[in-house]
Amino acid sequence: MAGQTPAAHAAGVRDQQWYLDRMHVDKIWEKTTGEGIKIAVIDSGVNASTPSLKGQVLPGRDASIPEGGGPDISDRTGHGTTTAELIAGTGAGGGIQGLAPGAKIIPIKVPMLEFDELPSIYDHVDQAIRMALQRDADIITISVANKYVIGAGKTAQRYALQDALKKGVLVFAGSGDNAKKGNEPLAPARYHEVVSVAASDEDGRAAPFSQHGDKVNIAAPGVNYPRWCDGTFTRYCSGGQGTHAASALAAASAALIKSIHPDWTASQILRVMLDSAARGDNWEPGSVSNYLGYGIIRPGAHINRGLGNPGAPDPGEYPKFVRPVPPKPTPMVSSAPPTAAAADSAPNRAVLMSTGVAAALAVSVGTVWAIRRKRRHTR
Repeated sequence: MAGQTPAAHAAGVRDQQWYLDRMHVDKIWEKTTGEGIKIAVIDSGVNASTPSLKGQVLPGRDASIPEGGGPDISDRTGHGTTTAELIAGTGAGGGIQGLAPGAKIIPIKVPMLEFDELPSIYDHVDQAIRMALQRDADIITISVANKYVIGAGKTAQRYALQDALKKGVLVFAGSGDNAKKGNEPLAPARYHEVVSVAASDEDGRAAPFSQHGDKVNIAAPGVNYPRWCDGTFTRYCSGGQGTHAASALAAASAALIKSIHPDWTASQILRVMLDSAARGDNWEPGSVSNYLGYGIIRPGAHINRGLGNPGAPDPGEYPKFVRPVPPKPTPMVSSAPPTAAAADSAPNRAVLMSTGVAAALAVSVGTVWAIRRKRRHTR
């Protein structure tokens, strides 16, 4: 995060969260703020005393200590606190405004390894996931990404993720920030049990650093957001970037949807997210981008307009294999005079079509797509 500059003043922090206005959060919050949903943040810890997080943080655990962990959830870098505020911050005191301010945070602290740093033989991520499940997390977002999985992690991490699936818990993780440094698939985002989230920019493009490939499921804003400069928590810096932030916002989006559909399974929530994601005009139906997956999160599309088909419950379905429900074939147009029933339904079809065109125009105006989309293209 080198090169970031302090925010000019606290009042400008909300102004830097450009993605909130584009999501029309005020309309979303009229229906839900994510209340009742608990999101585990597996990161560097969380400072629960920042103005924006007061009353938002539940008891957590330090998973960096083997065999049971410890009670210390303090954040010495500001990284995990920023992640938590992006999800559930209230914005109080001029702080970061979370996308799901009604949700609560369960902080799980882990060592923040570099992507190419050899981890300990003890798998902290495995323990962190299990700690989140023990605390009844509804959703988990993981901010660590590493190309090595050694020791117990070769099996234990996958078993922990499969236990999350059995409990109906969606697990998100950033695809990684090293597209220009080899672009190797990183754990845990590369696993089938995890929703891999890429970072998008203000123009709807994949951020240059955001790792890509056939592991990417969806995308979310991950550039130019405010963040705590360091562990002193005295000021925010501008220009934050990272797929961990994109993962946090995807988790917050899932929380908003789950809060109004508490009986939906994880696969139904994810299917609606994929089905209602923002896509480019030239993006063929059913195709998937190696850079942005099924598109950029758009919670308001479902919450405010009802877009997205949840499909069958499919409990325990791996996120990797969740697909949007294919649209029903358009009936052939007949030259015969319409029946009364057909005539009654025609205006409804017209309204749906006009709504779809309007939505497509809105996306095309607000989002510039740099890469022509094809099914899992590699360009």
